[in-house]
Amino acid sequence: MKFENDNNVNEGSVEDVVERYRPELKKLTPYLKWLKSHASVDVAQAYSNSELKSMSFPIYDSNLLAFVKAAQSTNLLDRNYVYVYSRNRLRSYKDELLFIERAGITEIDELSGILSKYILSGMTKGTVWAEGVNNGVLYSVVNKMNELVEFWGQGSGASIN
Repeated sequence: MKFENDNNVNEGSVEDVVERYRPELKKLTPYLKWLKSHASVDVAQAYSNSELKSMSFPIYDSNLLAFVKAAQSTNLLDRNYVYVYSRNRLRSYKDELLFIERAGITEIDELSGILSKYILSGMTKGTVWAEGVNNGVLYSVVNKMNELVEFWGQGSGASIN
């Protein structure tokens, strides 16, 4: 990730984590309500036309595309997210949800890895973004990161929302 410390706080400290993640999460938190309300809902439709004789392709909800674009504009995405999955033995979305639920401020980079998996792999495999919304992982991971930053950042300033 491309976070930089401005040398005002100890690198790796809770204050450093809060300071680095707060502005990035601010870009994603406006979508929390939408992500929560669309869990278990299909946010992508398959379009195919027999007259055109072409492959079917997904058509996404505009809010989903806006969320993905916002996530891509953050420094939260890490192409090495696969190591988060192997290190924590995450094999299914149920494993991801359990890990997210139990995560603390020290695992915020791992939470970022879970977000990375859905955003980055969704760029090459069309169903991943919709799966992340449908199974609730995208909502859970952004919400948990937001809760952690708000809780640990209370003493150091305003909350994210």
